[in-house]
Amino acid sequence: MKNQLQEAVELFEEVMIYGTEHVVKNLDVPIWNDYSPEQIQVLKILAAYGKLSSGQLAEIQGVHKSAISTRLKKLVEKDLVQSEKDLNDQRINRISMTSKGHEVLSVSNAAINESIEGLFTDQIDEQELDQFIKTFRKLKSILVTKER
Repeated sequence: MKNQLQEAVELFEEVMIYGTEHVVKNLDVPIWNDYSPEQIQVLKILAAYGKLSSGQLAEIQGVHKSAISTRLKKLVEKDLVQSEKDLNDQRINRISMTSKGHEVLSVSNAAINESIEGLFTDQIDEQELDQFIKTFRKLKSILVTKER
């Protein structure tokens, strides 16, 4: 089982690398001219987790707090995120998406989904897709449970 898990991890990493390369090289999404992949990723993280501190964002994105600070400054200037004091601890600022941030993320996600759908149509059957979804739901559940 250890070898299978290692292969699964390696395959997942490779799919992420090749998938990202495909999206970056083959999609012409006008909003991507205005926002970096890292900024879009911040929006994706906020959509998944809700309000977070800049430290939490840095940890999730795997970067130094200074990198997040720069990204957040640009996203605030573009009205995609907002910062508000934490209700329980006024020393902490919580970052959340604005309605414009949700719109930008929606356009980005739609373009990615359309591209992936076109790429996989006639390549993956419904049964394979159902198994993929079942497996990834289970993995997500395990990861979410371990984090909390």
